[in-house]
Amino acid sequence: MRTICVYCAASTKIKPVYFEATARLAKIFTEAGMSVVFGGGCSGLMGQLADSMLAANGKITGVIPQFMCDEEWHHKSLSELIVVETMHERKALMAKMADAIVALPGGCGTMEELLEAITWKQLGILTVPIVIVNMDGYYDSMIEMLHRAVDENFMRGVHKNMWEVVATPEEVLNAISNSANWESNSRSFAAI
Repeated sequence: MRTICVYCAASTKIKPVYFEATARLAKIFTEAGMSVVFGGGCSGLMGQLADSMLAANGKITGVIPQFMCDEEWHHKSLSELIVVETMHERKALMAKMADAIVALPGGCGTMEELLEAITWKQLGILTVPIVIVNMDGYYDSMIEMLHRAVDENFMRGVHKNMWEVVATPEEVLNAISNSANWESNSRSFAAI
């Protein structure tokens, strides 16, 4: 079974289309026999992802810092909950467990996780596929900024191969399968 790391929002005040798409993605993963690792939260898209995975008898593991558990922000019915001390430990463990990373829409935490994963891939620390689910054009500005970084020589053209962009959950598995191979020796061309 492959494990997919999913970055997504904790906000409960977002458009219903994002919740519906998250539920569809969970169903796609369970039907494909894939497990999920995520940030362990109980609200927003994180809660939707967990509830949908569990409803479909899928396996979902949460990784969450102790201070978030102290605030009762963790999902209490996961297949497994791993409690760590810091946000840094959380992100490192989620990435280590992942065979691929999928970013759904989210706020600064989701965007920070996504950009860190792209940075780690550029440095050869991470080599797994990264898929950005750009529902309703949510990530258009970020993708434009990444392309501008290439255009202005802050990154190489080949670095555009570090991520795939799709518009719907139904495209995620193909994007993972068709993702460009990335080797740990990418460090040799990380800088321009």
